[in-house]
Amino acid sequence: MFASAQPAAATTAYDFTFPHVDGSTLDLADFEGQVVMVVNTASNCGFTDQYAAMQSLYETYRDQGFVMIAAPSNDFGGQEPLSGEKLATFCAVNFNITFPVADKIAVKGDDAHPFYRWAGDELGALAKPRWNFHKYLIDRNGQLVNWFATTTKPSSPKIKKAIENLL
Repeated sequence: MFASAQPAAATTAYDFTFPHVDGSTLDLADFEGQVVMVVNTASNCGFTDQYAAMQSLYETYRDQGFVMIAAPSNDFGGQEPLSGEKLATFCAVNFNITFPVADKIAVKGDDAHPFYRWAGDELGALAKPRWNFHKYLIDRNGQLVNWFATTTKPSSPKIKKAIENLL
């Protein structure tokens, strides 16, 4: 399914694409030179309210070269039943999301999207998502530099400091 999403020897996050909720392709290379946070999300999760903090973080830093990307997944508790237009509408209506939202993907197991397999290889087994709203931080050169667990809110000083250090 994602055979063309990852080159044979991916070296940066810019080597990956995601399906976009509008049916197009969300190419991480389009964000080259920016600081990017990729978050696996779910619309029916106890942490879904983090979408609001994600939007706020995006609004705070976007003019300095920061991009937030939601990568919805149904891998944890079947908590993402939506995809495509319904997912886009959910994000817009409930959280006024203006940052890019990928269409639903797998983030774990044999069917994991190539970005998530690469991230696990790059940062190690402890850095793999264990639940929804796991966060990966990518520097301006496309390198994974950090990850944050589900329980670390996007509004946390730890995340803000990590982003500010890269901007």
